[in-house]
Amino acid sequence: MNVFLQRHAASVIGVLHGFDRLLFRGTQRLLATAAGLMHYLWSAQVLLKNFGDWSQSLTEQVRSASEQVMRDANRPLIYLRDASASKEQMARQIARDDGIKTGPVCLLSSVEPCWSYEIHRSRSERKLILEPRYRKCLHLYHYRIHPQLGLMHARVQTWLPFTMKLCLNGREWLGRPLESVGAAYVKKENCLTWVGDVPGAQEMLDRQLRTDWPALLGGIARQTNPALERLLRMEGRPLECYWSVDQSEWASDVMFKSPAALAGIYPKLIRQGITTLGSVEVMRFLGQRLTATGQINGHFAGEVVSDLRQRPEGMRLKHRVNANSVKMYDKQGSVLRVETTINNPRDLKVFRGTEAEPQKKRWRPMRKGVADLHRRAEVSQSSNERYLGALGAMDCQASVGEVLEPLGQAIQVRGRRYRGLRVMEAEDGKLLAAVGRGEFAINGFRNRDIRVLLMGAEARGAEEKRRRSGRISRRLALLRAHGLIRRVSKTRRWMLTGKGQQVVTLLSVAKAASAKPLMEKAA
Repeated sequence: MNVFLQRHAASVIGVLHGFDRLLFRGTQRLLATAAGLMHYLWSAQVLLKNFGDWSQSLTEQVRSASEQVMRDANRPLIYLRDASASKEQMARQIARDDGIKTGPVCLLSSVEPCWSYEIHRSRSERKLILEPRYRKCLHLYHYRIHPQLGLMHARVQTWLPFTMKLCLNGREWLGRPLESVGAAYVKKENCLTWVGDVPGAQEMLDRQLRTDWPALLGGIARQTNPALERLLRMEGRPLECYWSVDQSEWASDVMFKSPAALAGIYPKLIRQGITTLGSVEVMRFLGQRLTATGQINGHFAGEVVSDLRQRPEGMRLKHRVNANSVKMYDKQGSVLRVETTINNPRDLKVFRGTEAEPQKKRWRPMRKGVADLHRRAEVSQSSNERYLGALGAMDCQASVGEVLEPLGQAIQVRGRRYRGLRVMEAEDGKLLAAVGRGEFAINGFRNRDIRVLLMGAEARGAEEKRRRSGRISRRLALLRAHGLIRRVSKTRRWMLTGKGQQVVTLLSVAKAASAKPLMEKAA
C-alpha cells in the first residue's frame, strides 16, 4: 500500500482506515434453540398447549413498549407495505425536515421473514413438539441520531426469540468527534472527501477498536426495547444477550486532491484489476490457504468471483470468495475506496482459546462474536493493504528489468558477500512464491513453513531436520540481505517488506501475462 501511496503522493491528501458499515445481532442465547426455549418454558412453568397465548402476550408487550418510546418523543410511526423501500433515505429525509440533530427520528415497521417457533402435534410420538420455523412477523425499525454513533437504526423482531439487529456506520461515527473538537472536514453522505488533520481523524477511527461494544450495544437495546429485560428473566436475572457481527465492512479511503486526479488513474486501475487479478490473487488478498505450488486447493468447494458493475457514482470492481469480498470503487468523485466485507468469519482464523479453556490458545476459526472484532479489523486491513499493494506494483512506471535487475547483482552486507537472486529460475522463483503466499501476509512465516512448502513433509531424523532448517535459514538470509523480508520483532517470524511485496507481485503478474500482447508491443 505504501508503494501505491508514494507513487501518487502528489495527488493524495491522505488515507483513512476504519469500519464503514457494521451490522450487529443481539441474541438471547437460551432462546436461540428449541432445546433452550424448552428449558426456559419449563422454568417459567409454561405448558406447550399454552405456548401460543403466552408468546402472543409477550409480542404485544414488546411491541407496545417499543412503540411507546417513539410516542413519548413525539416522533412518527409509519407502517411500510413495501418492506424493500429505502428506510434509511426516508429516515434521513424526516430528520432533515424536522431539524433533528440528536435523539429519536422515527419508527418504521414492516412485515418481513424471520426465524421463530411454532407448536405442532406429532402423530408418531403422540405429543406436542416445539420446532423452529421460517416465518413472517412485524419488525420495528428505530432510527435515531446517537450522540456518539450518529444516524443508526435498531431492528426489533416482535416474535420469539426477539432477535435485535443494530446497524451503524463508522464514517458517520467519525463525524461526531471531529465536530466536537472543531476539526475542519468535508463530508458527502457517509464519505469524508477532505480532512484537515488526517492523523487526528485516523486516531479517532482507531477508538472504534477500543470500544466496550457489549456495554454500548446493550444500552441502545434497552432504550429501543425496554420491556425485554423485564419480561425474559431466569432466577431473578435478565437473560444474557450475546452480541455478534453479522456483517462488517472495513474501508480504506484514499482521498485525492481533486476528482480529476482520481479520474486520471481510475480507469487504468480498473483495467489492471479485472485483467490481471485472478482467483489465486483474490484468495491471497482474503488470507485463504493455497497449495504448495501456489494454486487453489483441490478441496476448496466454494467459488471465487470477480465482477465489474456500473454504479450511480462510478465503476465498482468486486472480488468475492464465498461470502467474503474485497472491492474497489470511486466514491464522491475524489475518494478511492478499497473495502473488505466479511459475512462469514469462519473462513478466517484467530489465535484464541475457547470459552471453557481460555488459556488453551491456538489458531481457530474466527467467530462472529464481538470478542473477535479486533482480529476481524486486522484481517480486513491486511486485505486492503494487499489489494492496494498489488495495484501499486502493477502501476509501477519502471520496467520489469529495472525492478528485478538490481536483485541479480551480488551485494555486501556487514562485510559479508551475498550472491544475486535468480528470480526467473526454479530455485529462487519458488522461494519468492512461497514467502509471498497470502496466508503469510497477516502473521508472517517461519523457517518451518517455508521448509514444508519447498521440501515437503518434515524429515523424521533430527540430523536431516537440522540440515534442511539450515538450508532454509541461509536462503532467508539471502532475501533479507536484498531487502525483501524483515524479522518480526521478538518472534521467529518473517514478513515481506514493501520492496519484497512489489517484487513478488510483479513476478506473479509477469509470469501470468500472455506472451501475445507483449510480442505485439515489441513489434
